[in-house]
Amino acid sequence: MLKVNDAKEMVLEIVQDDPLFVALQHTPLEENLYNDGYLAEIDESKHYTIAEIAGWFDITDAMLRYYLKPFEQYIFDNASPNTNSNIRLNLPAILRLRMILLLKDEYRVRGIKLLLGIDDNGQLLKHQITATTMDSEDLSHKIDLLGNVLQQMIQTGLFQILPNEEQGTLQVNINQDFLDKNIQRLSTDSVLQVEEIQKETLELKQENEHLQNQITELQENSVKDIVQKIRERHIENEIVSTLRTEALQQYSQNHKVGFFTKFFKSAQIEMDKEQFVLSYISKHLEERLEIALNNYYDK
Repeated sequence: MLKVNDAKEMVLEIVQDDPLFVALQHTPLEENLYNDGYLAEIDESKHYTIAEIAGWFDITDAMLRYYLKPFEQYIFDNASPNTNSNIRLNLPAILRLRMILLLKDEYRVRGIKLLLGIDDNGQLLKHQITATTMDSEDLSHKIDLLGNVLQQMIQTGLFQILPNEEQGTLQVNINQDFLDKNIQRLSTDSVLQVEEIQKETLELKQENEHLQNQITELQENSVKDIVQKIRERHIENEIVSTLRTEALQQYSQNHKVGFFTKFFKSAQIEMDKEQFVLSYISKHLEERLEIALNNYYDK
């Protein structure tokens, strides 16, 4: 009787490059392939009937024939089987049939055909036949890459990968519930963002109005300052004019000169007079200006 390890080694030697084994590998179904009871007694050199194999797999002959018929080229390794009434299978064919039975619930007939590359006429495509000779490490690497991609897609929650029973394909569907929830969340986030923007806009508007009021106030104060300075300058000019008049009057009264003196020394006289006026203004301007400004601001 074969031990479990011996049975596993025997099975792997036959199926390790098989496309259906690739689908089974690293799944809970893989162990079923090594633990079937018939493996302990089977003779690799013999062929077995449908009835015997159906008994091993605990299904009816009719059910076994149902899953045998669409995959004859694959199961019999592209060779024609015996007549339907006298079909006999060797160990490699039995293992291929067993993998079909293990995958039937998940992939259905169409999905398994897709994995094998069998067309609608039941023909096994050439490129799929030669694929079994591909280097196992290279095939495993490619499968790992595809598995990682699919895993990342599934982990996003946006995609669902399900078998399409009508077309016999693996179909990528949008997870509508996930999409609706995220759209709703994004919509809520957008509303909150709009509200936040509106709040910030209102704050900016209020700040702008405050700045505008400050500018207006500064402008008004600036105008007032200008008007005030003009008025102060006007008052100062009036006082200077008054003081000049007073100084000229005093000079005329205190410095009377004759005709000939005025004629021959007019330049000197004008200089003396101007000096007297400037001295008089300088002496009385500050006092007079202070009195005038106090009167102006007390109004």
